[in-house]
Amino acid sequence: MAILQDILYQVKLRSVNGDLQTDINSLQIDSRKVVPGACFIAIKGTESDGHNFIRNAVDNGAIAIVCEYLPEELHPDVTYVEVNNSSEAVGWMAHHFYDQPSRKLKLIGVTGTNGKTTVATLLYKLFTALGYDCGLISTVNILIGGEVIASTHTTPDAIRINELLFNMTKVGCSFAFMEVSSHSIHQYRVAGLQFSGGVFTNISHDHLDYHNTFDEYIRVKKKFFDNLPVTAFAISNLDDKRGEVMLQNTMATKYYYSLRTIADFKGKILENSLTGLNMMVNDQEVHFRMIGEFNAYNLLAVYGTAICLNEDKNEVLRCLSVLSGAEGRFEYVISSIDKIIGIVDYAHTPDALENVLKAINQLRSGNEKVITVVGCGGNRDRTKRPLMGQVACDYSNKAIFTSDNPRNEDPRLILKDMESGLNTAAKRKFISIEDRYEAIKAAFSIATPGDIILIAGKGHEKYQEVNGVRNHFDDREVMLKVMEELEK
Repeated sequence: MAILQDILYQVKLRSVNGDLQTDINSLQIDSRKVVPGACFIAIKGTESDGHNFIRNAVDNGAIAIVCEYLPEELHPDVTYVEVNNSSEAVGWMAHHFYDQPSRKLKLIGVTGTNGKTTVATLLYKLFTALGYDCGLISTVNILIGGEVIASTHTTPDAIRINELLFNMTKVGCSFAFMEVSSHSIHQYRVAGLQFSGGVFTNISHDHLDYHNTFDEYIRVKKKFFDNLPVTAFAISNLDDKRGEVMLQNTMATKYYYSLRTIADFKGKILENSLTGLNMMVNDQEVHFRMIGEFNAYNLLAVYGTAICLNEDKNEVLRCLSVLSGAEGRFEYVISSIDKIIGIVDYAHTPDALENVLKAINQLRSGNEKVITVVGCGGNRDRTKRPLMGQVACDYSNKAIFTSDNPRNEDPRLILKDMESGLNTAAKRKFISIEDRYEAIKAAFSIATPGDIILIAGKGHEKYQEVNGVRNHFDDREVMLKVMEELEK
């Protein structure tokens, strides 16, 4: 329970109609979830406008309405507050309603195209191993201490984020690590949060169905660092050509990590094999269980963050050396008979797919074939589809194009888009099999002993979305079943 006037602190108001001393028992942006005593905030979404549901919210018992323009009819017992930006207002209101939880622990945000989940998850695992109670908000799951809570989006809405952070403070969490997506920055879902630090992994072609241009995508990501307070730290990948640009206007203390040049947190890969990474981290040699150059960057980002949080470097490296990454990120299994290596990875952008395939090719010791099973999501950025197809062919001996989450698109048309950008050499390397199960089965059917099969695009997801329905589908589960079925 909180007083409306207190909740509205730091929100830019245009007009007030009613009593600001009203007690509010919950905040809602979905009119269907409104209960008596709630405050409903009307947000203009990408698919619907909350202003059209103000009447529904009042009928359900809302005693306060926050909106960008007032409805024609005002209920005499309801307080109406007109604001400049409802989406931004929600963040600040939730921040105050839940008693500013992000100020009561150290909140670290991780943003970038690839690596967000792995970096956030590794930070959670590391600080847990260091003896702290921690929280995690990621694509794969949400964790409060040891309790697992289902996750549905990269970043939940602002009310949910503050509720989660509040619950973390209640159980004594000292740290919270959170993926910060470009959508959440653009939609003000992180407005009002007090970040102690921010981490930039990399940026590449993604989400252009939402942001329209790559420059806009970069600008939105950069906004996260522009808004960090002077008390925070900001860590960026110096080897990414936009790594310095990301931090150029931040008030936070700047740090960089790199494999290629002098940086605050410098890494050098000494050996990269199926047994893990042997690396120099600044002046210390360490063996990590994780594999691939992309994970070397992830590990440096995590190491740098821990040092900025004043942890002992030797203890940090000791704990990091035994950790594994996030579910669905370069998870591999070796078949019992033919010793075929099957790898499941979330790579769903051209850059991520290229990184994973480069890592796989570095692991090859002889004449093993690399077979890639890959698809592209429906109702998403179409421009990356031909790029995904070409990358799969460039770095594989054989590529099998298949369905990912077609959503409301015809999967055959998605496959046509993937095929459309192939050069002459690539056209000789690919086949298209619409059914994902059959595509994975085909990959293992043509594989010979010792070959490497990458199943890309879905990673940790346990479903396939077709025409609005989510059907159970787990790449790792299917891979193991096919291995057994084909006696591989």
